[in-house]
Amino acid sequence: MLLTVILFVVLLVIGMPVGMVIAISSLSFFFTADFLPIGIAFQKFSAPTQSFPILATPLFLLVGNLLNKSGVTTRLLDFARIISGWMVGGLAQINVLLACLLGGVSGSATADAAMQARVLGLPMIARGYPKAFSAVVIAFSSLITATIPPSILLILYGFVGNVSIGKLFMAGILPGLLLTVILMSTNYLLARKMNIKPEMQSLPTRHDVWHSFKNSFWALMFPVVLIVVIRLGIFTTTEAGAFIVLYSFIIGRYVYKALDNAVLWGVLKQTISDIGVVMLLIMSAAILGHITILDQIPQQLAETILQLTENRYGILFLLLALIAVAGMLFDGSVIVLLLTPILLPIAIEAGFDPIHFGLIFVVLTLLGANTPPVGICMYTVCGILNCSSIAFVKASIPYLIAFFLFIVMLVIFPQITLFLPSVLM
Repeated sequence: MLLTVILFVVLLVIGMPVGMVIAISSLSFFFTADFLPIGIAFQKFSAPTQSFPILATPLFLLVGNLLNKSGVTTRLLDFARIISGWMVGGLAQINVLLACLLGGVSGSATADAAMQARVLGLPMIARGYPKAFSAVVIAFSSLITATIPPSILLILYGFVGNVSIGKLFMAGILPGLLLTVILMSTNYLLARKMNIKPEMQSLPTRHDVWHSFKNSFWALMFPVVLIVVIRLGIFTTTEAGAFIVLYSFIIGRYVYKALDNAVLWGVLKQTISDIGVVMLLIMSAAILGHITILDQIPQQLAETILQLTENRYGILFLLLALIAVAGMLFDGSVIVLLLTPILLPIAIEAGFDPIHFGLIFVVLTLLGANTPPVGICMYTVCGILNCSSIAFVKASIPYLIAFFLFIVMLVIFPQITLFLPSVLM
């Protein structure tokens, strides 16, 4: 196992793609273990491709790309402006609300942050908003994507941890709305301090709201349709993914008339590229996950934690601290794939519901995307807005406080997460 760890670190440092790093370092374990035939590694590597639940991942990646090219973003932006443009904070409030509405569309925090940096970040700076403030608002808004269905990270967690993906989708709705409210409240307090005016001078009229709602109707119905077909038992999560692909194609092609053949071909090429990256991670992580079981790493880690504390909340704190540190170093999908089989059994043994723990786990992994040294969202947004990462870190302090308040609320009040799954499923 020592060779595996050394290879993992060295290959990561020299800049090899993470999927290849995991695969090569994992294979080294089998090459040096006399008692294990190498064929087992290749069986584990190919096993995810035969999994029906994991088929939801490429399907929802295709959905996200279809909807992003079908005019959905423009319509949701207009709706967000009408609903929240009158609030103190102006474009910052619109930004958070748009992230909430897009959570069920993009499925990716980084994609959401990059899109919003171009659509709203540049206009914010042009209107006099501080660069660092604009960048932080966009980056932290993208965290909402981890909770609103169909979060790709929730699908991966459900697959690796053998947890109902449908229940995870239900569980993410209320935390997503709560995080939206917390971030908008933080925007309000900071905007008042900076004297940032609303975008609209008065409340929208009912006619304006209704007109914008009609234009955005089919886009707003996307997460609703997804939850309904899963809740009524019409489709499994994977079958729902296939149905939503068809829904997205019809809306983009025949309702919004934005998906011509050239755009559709571009969507398919982009999706194939996305699937290649994600599936390599999933397949490589399957080998590493098998190694952790063979070496009894979950049991060893559990024993170590129990030596430090037997309090269930103390155990949870240590697990979340480990996740937060890992989030600073690796992409969220990598963390979910690698740590779920190690940490989930410990959390269950400590008495925590796997759905409750999963939501906290997934959201916390994305926090690292907004913190040094590897913060993908942070560097993406700062690059687009030409903002200093040091200024970003300083401006992010109020939002970090708000985010940790959100995590504390999820820990103390598990019903925020478990209410909808218990009622609807």
